[in-house]
Amino acid sequence: MRTATLGPAERATALARMAERELDVLVVGAGVVGAGTALDAATRGLVTGLVEARDWAAGTSSRSSKLIHGGLRYLEMLDFALVREALKERGLLLQRLAPHLVKPVPFLYPLQHRGWERLYAGSGVALYDAMSVSSGHGRGLPVHRHLTRRHALRVAPCLRKDALVGALQYYDAQMDDARYVTTLVRTAVAYGAEAANRARVVGFLREGERVVGARVRDLEAGRDLEIRARQIVNATGVWTDDTQQLIAERGQFHVRASKGIHLVVPKDRIHSTTGLILRTEKSVLFVIPWGRHWIIGTTDTDWDLDKAHPAASSADIDYLLEHVNSVLAVPLTRDDVEGVYAGLRPLLAGESDATSKLSREHTVAHPVPGLVVVAGGKYTTYRVMAKDAVDEAVHGLDRKVADCVTEDVPLVGAEGYRALWNGRARLAQRTGLHVARVEHLLNRYGSLVDEVLDLVTADPSLGRPLGGAEDYLRAEVVYAASHEGARHLDDVLTRRTRISIETFDRGTRGAREAAELMAPVLGWDGAQTDKEVEHYEKRVEAERESQLQPDDRTADAARLGAPEIQPLA
Repeated sequence: MRTATLGPAERATALARMAERELDVLVVGAGVVGAGTALDAATRGLVTGLVEARDWAAGTSSRSSKLIHGGLRYLEMLDFALVREALKERGLLLQRLAPHLVKPVPFLYPLQHRGWERLYAGSGVALYDAMSVSSGHGRGLPVHRHLTRRHALRVAPCLRKDALVGALQYYDAQMDDARYVTTLVRTAVAYGAEAANRARVVGFLREGERVVGARVRDLEAGRDLEIRARQIVNATGVWTDDTQQLIAERGQFHVRASKGIHLVVPKDRIHSTTGLILRTEKSVLFVIPWGRHWIIGTTDTDWDLDKAHPAASSADIDYLLEHVNSVLAVPLTRDDVEGVYAGLRPLLAGESDATSKLSREHTVAHPVPGLVVVAGGKYTTYRVMAKDAVDEAVHGLDRKVADCVTEDVPLVGAEGYRALWNGRARLAQRTGLHVARVEHLLNRYGSLVDEVLDLVTADPSLGRPLGGAEDYLRAEVVYAASHEGARHLDDVLTRRTRISIETFDRGTRGAREAAELMAPVLGWDGAQTDKEVEHYEKRVEAERESQLQPDDRTADAARLGAPEIQPLA
């Protein structure tokens, strides 16, 4: 395999290579589905390119609940095929494809009615476990168990005694969604794909009816280039309809955006050894362990405003606090909230006006020759969506192409991870880092951890924590810019790390130091460094202002008060 480095020089080379020859497949959009599609195509031996208008996972794929799960609520909707498919993928990710990134997580479901509810919910969770095992990849997680109220309160002392009569506990899995996508892109590049972020498709090239390429604007250099490809895959999620309009085609289906917001609170605010799953009048609410924090979410409301920066309103935040406080012995307040983030789910529009009832299935279409569109679905099943998209694209190639092999292609960092994990005490001793720090690094980089540690060996000052964000080393900021494609300060504080939602100041205290670490890697002068810091501070200010607004429209207007660091025009 080639190196999987995504530094500034590699980005420039990738764009040049994409422009100088015809690709077999050009993927537009580097969320989880687009990145997965690039990996699928590259591992079939296809000449593959991937372009993204902003940053890897900058849209939906960095703003999810960060769960890899079958979806218990889809089981209740009798969508057995979707649940079975997702549970198989969950097992593959845990055991084979990304054990360094995907981890088991327990959830407690409080029972509020005696007798019938335990039978009803217990039957559903038992079926969930059985479907997981029958997939052939479900033996890595413990099976569910029934708890009395006393036992449940020992596991989750945070719960009010009158909030439950007993409980069920079951397991799913979680990951850092943005880090996962970055690792997917790096894996695709390792297998030969060319990838560039901050490269926006502004038009398609046509020969008659057929789409034969794309006109791409390099937003960093301010120039346009033409990339020719025999097949283009539109994997732009909630932007699917916008991308289709570039060829004056609405497409064979319509994608609607549903907004989901999440709150992040410190670990000590909720005293529990397990995550929680609670019923709401519309859907379910998760309280998810997240390192030294909890993630609480999510909402599910229609959204037709700015797609790039969906805003969380005061009403959204109050909704989540009200519902989680209905079961907590010590209620949460606004002062407990460290971070807030909002994301948009790409849902295939159906007959129902309620977004919670729109389909989470995915669809692949070939609206015009040379262009494939993939949309819908859920994060957990991205690999299946990618396979279906490439299968469709292959129909437009005039040669025999190998079948999908991604079921057996671990992501970079997976190989050797378990051995390194078993030897983490020795690694800590060798590097002088605390074993907890080594565990943190292994669960972010897997066996690529040596690349990060090599930076510390070359410059020991990079082994210190970043000021104002002690969970992360200064080396991780440099590595994000030199190896992971981070082009701007926002990319590092929001997606390569989670500093923007894991600190009460939303990352502003460490912004200057992080920008100065990135500057020599990216060639910034003092003016650009100042601009990056100023932009980030304005972004945080706009987000805070939006979260004080009463509704979506006023929140959206407040959030748009901070301009893009790199205009997309």
